[in-house]
Amino acid sequence: MQFTVFFLLFLHSVWGVKDYLYKSCDNSGFCYRNRHFANQIKSKDDYESRYSLDIDTLSVSAGQLSAIIVKELPNNLPAVELPLSITILDGGSIHVKIDEKRDKKSFSGKIVNFNRYDEASKWAFQSKTLSSSNSSAVIEAKSENGDAFYEYSFSDYSFKFELDPFKIIVARQNEIQLIVNDQNLLNIEHFRAKSENKNHLTPEESDFDSFSDSFADAKDDTIPIGPESIALDFTFNNYKYVYGIPEHADSLVLKDTTSSDRPYRLYNVDIFEYETDSRMPMYGAIPFLLASRPGSSLGLFWVNSADTFIDIDKTSDVGSTKTHWISENGILEFIIMVGSTANEINKKYGEITGYTQLPQLASLGYHQCRWNYNDEKDVLSINSLMDEHRIPYDYLWLDIEYTDSKKYFTWNKDTFPNPERMLKELDHTDRNLVIIIDPHLKTDYFISNEAINKKLTINTFENKPYYGHCWPGESVWIDTLNPSSQQFWDKQFEYSKRNEFMGRLSTNLQIWNDMNEPSDFNGPETSSPRDSLHYDLWEHRSIHNVYGLSYHEATYHAMIKRLETTKRQRPFVLTRSYFAGSQRTAAMWTGDNMSKWEYLKISLPMIITSGISGMPFAGADVGGFFGNPSKELLTRWYQTGIWYPFFRAHAHIDSRRREPWVPGEPYTSIIRESIQLRYSLLPVFYTAFYHSSIEGTPVIKPVFYESPEHLENYDVEDQFFIGNSGVMVKPVTEENAASIEVLIPDSELYYSFDNGNALPNATTVSGPTSVTKSVDLHTIPVFLKGGSIIATKSRHRRSSKLMFHDPFTLTIALDKNGNAKGKLYVDDGESFDFENSGEYLDIEFELSNDSRSITSRVISSPNNLAKELVDVVFEKIVILSDGYLQDYESASVEQNNEKKAISVTTEGKLITLANSKISIISDWVIKFGEEDIVEDIKFDQVNEENGLHDEL
Repeated sequence: MQFTVFFLLFLHSVWGVKDYLYKSCDNSGFCYRNRHFANQIKSKDDYESRYSLDIDTLSVSAGQLSAIIVKELPNNLPAVELPLSITILDGGSIHVKIDEKRDKKSFSGKIVNFNRYDEASKWAFQSKTLSSSNSSAVIEAKSENGDAFYEYSFSDYSFKFELDPFKIIVARQNEIQLIVNDQNLLNIEHFRAKSENKNHLTPEESDFDSFSDSFADAKDDTIPIGPESIALDFTFNNYKYVYGIPEHADSLVLKDTTSSDRPYRLYNVDIFEYETDSRMPMYGAIPFLLASRPGSSLGLFWVNSADTFIDIDKTSDVGSTKTHWISENGILEFIIMVGSTANEINKKYGEITGYTQLPQLASLGYHQCRWNYNDEKDVLSINSLMDEHRIPYDYLWLDIEYTDSKKYFTWNKDTFPNPERMLKELDHTDRNLVIIIDPHLKTDYFISNEAINKKLTINTFENKPYYGHCWPGESVWIDTLNPSSQQFWDKQFEYSKRNEFMGRLSTNLQIWNDMNEPSDFNGPETSSPRDSLHYDLWEHRSIHNVYGLSYHEATYHAMIKRLETTKRQRPFVLTRSYFAGSQRTAAMWTGDNMSKWEYLKISLPMIITSGISGMPFAGADVGGFFGNPSKELLTRWYQTGIWYPFFRAHAHIDSRRREPWVPGEPYTSIIRESIQLRYSLLPVFYTAFYHSSIEGTPVIKPVFYESPEHLENYDVEDQFFIGNSGVMVKPVTEENAASIEVLIPDSELYYSFDNGNALPNATTVSGPTSVTKSVDLHTIPVFLKGGSIIATKSRHRRSSKLMFHDPFTLTIALDKNGNAKGKLYVDDGESFDFENSGEYLDIEFELSNDSRSITSRVISSPNNLAKELVDVVFEKIVILSDGYLQDYESASVEQNNEKKAISVTTEGKLITLANSKISIISDWVIKFGEEDIVEDIKFDQVNEENGLHDEL
């Protein structure tokens, strides 16, 4: 057994990604068959679709259309009946489902669920039923040139449902936006016995790998139900730019795939040392596509958790995009969302799948990780060295080596003899520990034995426990699609004395879920055989892409129960595998990247794409997981990584140590200053996360979201905004860079904010226009858009929680008219009190040039939180004025019926209001040029009560 495990580890470490290990469309039976079908259809000018809607079965009620789609078969065989339902959702989206009527009498002798899988929505949707507009939506019967159709109108959109052949046409102001089944590529492979297959094939169809799999690593996979793929085409009319469908190490704008045997593929796999510029599958799968252009946007959510290929065709109609979606099985289900902007589509998608969790504030700080910190002494040494080098951080991580022989829910007693002591030492400075727990359970120990005995494992096609191989060697996998697995999982995380693993441990312990694609070193494409069985006898091929979600959700809910008696109620869970809806309970990272410049560059479009697709809490391993970065690359990666929503440094077990102090000067100082900048901007990031959690706005937002009126902004993938803050960033990702090109996306003022230092010199152009900016190794190019107000914190502490009582600085960047607005969100950073009892501050700022005043309005009413924040103030206000307010040398603040003077300093176009001591918990107004000033305010230093709160 030891030799077997060693061989598997060695094999996994030397593989790298090999194309032949992963299916392309040409050697994936269902994809090949549907591409063949599509090519046959496109080659025929006189093709008549075999799919039509049976008018006699049509039923229309408020907000609902249902009917039977009939698929005509050759050789006088009975037609296949495909039940159709179209539901109008709140907000004007339409939800379409097509199933198949099957005769179970014709299928026997196999242990498998015979139905088409229809539970992807159960995992993806935030509630069991979508909110529909049944009471108000009207679907009207109409005709045109003798052809009957039905139509639904919403705002300035119309949805036209054609019957024969079946099509859906979406128009806005009479301009066609989207056509469903435009090319007649609707194809649903109906059930038929293997012996009858040839009689059921139409002239356009192929039978390649219909009942067996010829792919080398999958030849043992059985296909008990036979071919049952689904496919449909969507034409986005006059939409040149389409985005989404992560995860791929590829550009922000989706590329044409018509000349490739590798369309974009969604199939969660452990893809070791993935390549860049690739449409190959990766660890996550979100089947959501965004099409956007000035004035209009569309969203398409393909609700399917099976292996899926998406062809993108930009060649057949200049300026438009044709897409072809192909999934291995399941019902055909999708949702179409319409809106004026991409932000509107994100909001509607979030209403369906849920918005991102509002995470712990600490989880937005710096995370330090490698595979592996060796022992307790090593962990505490890293903790001390962080302080010694004045580097703030919040989370230290342990990979698989902390366990006893890679058995999860155990500790290696030789290297970690007293985890409780270690956690208490970290907790002393409000720092946290993250440990890894994967879904594979080593055989022959108490956890795996109990899972087997309780029938909670993934099973073989014979419905017996499946045994594969992963890091521990021979393993079984917990089946978290089984509802009973939650109680079993809860017990392992229980905060009680009877839990030997976690029961006595501090609540500053969080969880990392890795290898949950699931990764199986023995399985086809390093994953589970497709004929494995899950709860309710669903085949793995049906649920593959939701397995990772089901696993990290089980962890999240177990952690909720563990922490429910403490203030630290918000769990932090990181997942490698994810699906639509994963944003509700987990963060993600881009997996096993490499210490190369191209991986630094590709991290930006990958993370931006994740945000566009509803999962904004995303990051990439800073420094690269594999290899040893140069000192310059490591430094530039930190300067880039501080902008990732999830900011973690991580390295492979064979990589050299590369903690921030390792490269030496000047690199260590530059890295330190970068991390400190992240901490000063935590209020900006936390506010962006809050708005993402209620509106779906990406935390790092593409340039075209900010300025959608200019088409030139739509393919920018290397610069972005932080939420709605106005902070625009263009990281340096080129080696030996002396200058960079920055796109100024519109005609507003953009002030220099490099390295977080506000300067009054503004760039103004008739945008969009590229400008050249000189950089050196110290430079982090940042701009603050005119019209913005942001709140930051400038004290350097050991961790984010120690900053809670620190004062804020407001930076105000006036627009071309001398005005500005901004927001700040504050809560306790840990509990659910913000959600359960309204304990949060939602603050709006505005500077009006007309009234010569700055106002702050608190639009929430916290009680307990206000008491905790009574000593927190705005200590300084910096105004980037571009010439406004220059003629005033005095100002006063009114708050709580008191009026006091504020010190005003003007240096050119920079105005600083210092010693203000304005409380954050109530409304206030600052007026310029007031003569009746009562008294100067002296600012008192706060938060120096004890040594734990000392500045670093």
